[in-house]
Amino acid sequence: MRLVNHERNAMDLRTTPVHLGLGSRAKPVEGFTWDPEVLRAYGAAVAADGAEGRMVMVFDGDGPGDHEERHPAGDELVVCLSGSVTVTRDVDGVPEHVLLGPGEATINPAGVWHVVDMEGPTSILAITAGLGTDHRPRTGTRPTERVDTPSPEEAP
Repeated sequence: MRLVNHERNAMDLRTTPVHLGLGSRAKPVEGFTWDPEVLRAYGAAVAADGAEGRMVMVFDGDGPGDHEERHPAGDELVVCLSGSVTVTRDVDGVPEHVLLGPGEATINPAGVWHVVDMEGPTSILAITAGLGTDHRPRTGTRPTERVDTPSPEEAP
């Protein structure tokens, strides 16, 4: 894993995330994987950016998320690029569901546990304050309906 200065070629954000750091710097992260050793190396390489550093990455998937996470250093922006995604946040023990379609986004506030469920083939863009991110096995159930959509009993 290494941070690259002044990359001028096209890059695939699915495999090569970009780190946004202090001084409005954008550096591709070559050789990035979710391996704990690579994550530690990435954390060490961007430590000087502190809570202001952000990772930008595209994720493709289909199906429910298998873990929950939270980002204590700052908010996370999640943008649906294609497909449909439900972001479920644990707000003081109460699940809050947000359904996103293409071009729609939501912000996961700093420190709030959340999980992402992709409905069919879906792509999302995440801009994350990665410093101190925590993960845990999924504890809640998968949402079955959109929160802002009335149930059949509530519909006029």
